Amino acid sequence: MTILITGASGAIGRQVVQQLVERGAAVRALVRDPSKTTFPAGVEVVQGDLLDVQALRRALGGVSTLFLLNGVVPDEFTQALVTLNLAREAGIDRIVYLSVVHSERYLNVPHFAGKFGVERMLEQMEFGATILRPAYFMQNDLTVKDVVTGYGVYPMPIGSKGLAMIDTRDIAEIAAIELLRRERAAGTLPLSRINLVGPDTLTGSDVAGIWSAVLGRPINYGGDDSASFEKNLLNFMPSWMAYDMRLMSERFLTVGMNPDAGDVERLTTLLGRPLRSYREFASEISASV
Repeated sequence: MTILITGASGAIGRQVVQQLVERGAAVRALVRDPSKTTFPAGVEVVQGDLLDVQALRRALGGVSTLFLLNGVVPDEFTQALVTLNLAREAGIDRIVYLSVVHSERYLNVPHFAGKFGVERMLEQMEFGATILRPAYFMQNDLTVKDVVTGYGVYPMPIGSKGLAMIDTRDIAEIAAIELLRRERAAGTLPLSRINLVGPDTLTGSDVAGIWSAVLGRPINYGGDDSASFEKNLLNFMPSWMAYDMRLMSERFLTVGMNPDAGDVERLTTLLGRPLRSYREFASEISASV
């Protein structure tokens, strides 16, 4: 049967598609504009989005397993609910949903609260689903690499409580493994949650120290100023999103984003290898500068 990937043209979605193709799966990719995206040979591309009901019905036809990934947008919650209702209508009960870690603790943060609501829907409608709950993406820091390398400052206000940062390549591989586990199961598997974390829980000072070691010169942590963070974000994103990101950073500062006991070991077993570290990520970036 066929696995449908939503958000297939994004950074994680494209990697999930690639991982599935390499594992011999039949993949269908839902994208807004097929002319702007290329996929490996054999991938079926369907044009549409998560608010286009007729396009979604076409995309879901003949699908056995769904990977639901939708971006941080004002109507993210509505998009997910529409998609899941249409999946139920199409008889699809094998789902992997990309949520966020500790969504129930960050309920004042709009995109966390929306994802928590989707998790509740998956539970209450009794879908057979894996809820993947990633922590902070290491690749978020690609947006500040020029500040790090050019000005000697790590500017992300992530605080001192610690974040269990994860590489998006690990997220994509785990997603593919879970999609295939559900796709190939003899029957519907029970709902499960997996926290997606990196091997280390890092503070702002820790990350600055890693960059210092990798670059061979001092890199300072820029501090915990979430208001300035929001102001800087306004240069390249809408105000509602910048404020959403500020609220998220303030929760980083007060509660952190730490793994639960056994998370790292579970993921290492699932992948059959160690998780990628932030030091590896920083080394790759510095080598390309």
